[in-house]
Amino acid sequence: MKKIAATTLAVTVLAGCQTTNPYTGEDEFNKTSKYGGIGALAGAVVGGLADGKKGALKGAAVGAAAGAGYGYYVDRQEDKLRAQLRGTGVRVQRQGNHIRLIMPGNITFNTNSYDIQAGFYRVLNSVSTVLKEFDKNGVEVVGHTDSTGGYQYNQQLSQKRAQSVASYLINQGVTPNRVSYYGAGPDNPIADNSSAGGRQQNRRVEINLQPPAQN
Repeated sequence: MKKIAATTLAVTVLAGCQTTNPYTGEDEFNKTSKYGGIGALAGAVVGGLADGKKGALKGAAVGAAAGAGYGYYVDRQEDKLRAQLRGTGVRVQRQGNHIRLIMPGNITFNTNSYDIQAGFYRVLNSVSTVLKEFDKNGVEVVGHTDSTGGYQYNQQLSQKRAQSVASYLINQGVTPNRVSYYGAGPDNPIADNSSAGGRQQNRRVEINLQPPAQN
């Protein structure tokens, strides 16, 4: 009987974790709620078996606090990035505990150049500010090109563009040992290279924010 009551309470806690994404309007579980809710479920069951309803409540509270940790951190970081980068043309994508910033070529570099455009500094300054506040992530900078021109040239250009962005972030105070970079050339297109619009999408720089290894 204690087990049934504890499980029912924990499921109720977990159900309350559902929120509405302000950017898509869809119902979803945020990371804090997901891991906190799972922690609450486990804690409530264990606590309920030990001490009935009172134990379930205590176990849920302890489990939620333990489970939400890194998910809560990423929730806050994502919110701050979206606020800082709104209207800049940079796309913020989230998958699990990984955040990806997709920066299109029209705001990053001029054609055949790896010198950062003047207008792109403001965007990178905003990113740097958030990265310094939230300093647990690894920062991987990846340069991408379309398929126009020679493969080796595109590979080198993407590498230099990634290096330019990584160096700028470090110069703005992001800890160097957090930052890595590489050029992917034309190898990872996100659109069809046979159209002008597709090639424009493929010319981009991405910043991948990765959780610490132990997470």
